[in-house]
Amino acid sequence: MQHDSPDTCAERPLDGALSHDPGTALSHDPATGHPRPPRREFKARGSFVARCPGCHLPELNCLCPYAVRAESEARVWLLTHPMEHHKPTNTGRLIRDVLPETEVFTWYRTAPDERLLALLDDPRYAPFVIFPDDQPDYAERVVGIDAVAEAKAAGRTPVYVLLDGTWRQARRIFRKSPYLDRLPVLPLHSERLTRYRLRKPASAAHLCTAEVAAELLRQGGDDSAAQALDDYFDAFNESYAASRRFEKIEAPTAAMRRLLERKG
Repeated sequence: MQHDSPDTCAERPLDGALSHDPGTALSHDPATGHPRPPRREFKARGSFVARCPGCHLPELNCLCPYAVRAESEARVWLLTHPMEHHKPTNTGRLIRDVLPETEVFTWYRTAPDERLLALLDDPRYAPFVIFPDDQPDYAERVVGIDAVAEAKAAGRTPVYVLLDGTWRQARRIFRKSPYLDRLPVLPLHSERLTRYRLRKPASAAHLCTAEVAAELLRQGGDDSAAQALDDYFDAFNESYAASRRFEKIEAPTAAMRRLLERKG
């Protein structure tokens, strides 16, 4: 990994860890292969901001100097709603930045990703779909975090399958994906409140995707990876929020300093 000074942008491809290029997937209908109509030009707030080609944050507070890699016993697979790929505030991509073995799949109701289906059947892995345990119709599938340790003891790699999207999108993915019906459901129980400042959550108890992954890693025993992801998320959160105010972060925050120390 290149060691960059705080004012250097390390160019890292956005889709480097993707199992498939989401840009290609979104330009064609996955069920028919037919081209989709071109998307209208992105005109949302911030669309004219100069962004770093590596981290895609505003150049004013580039995140590249703080990029780190970590290893974990557990894996993360993201099942991402198509609309999330277009949102610069999506935090799922932070997970694959820190954990290079992260898999990212675009969710389509009528055309599940064949690679995902194959991995779900791979006996090397013990996948858990992360979802609240608030409905009775799947109560028999709900397990606790101790199931992660049991999977490790059995020689299998635990996998956290995260449904990456808004709460409404995540519920739709959970309910409209029959191939997830056979997976154990692992709810995240945590007293932590969200630190995410770029979107307004329905509740402070609703963690964003990166926060969920970090907390699962911590509860599952991957403390070093959890800390790295937590710090990277905090650096992202602070950098993006400051850029929205057109403020330059002059001195690294505590999380940024820890990331720089981790890089050596």
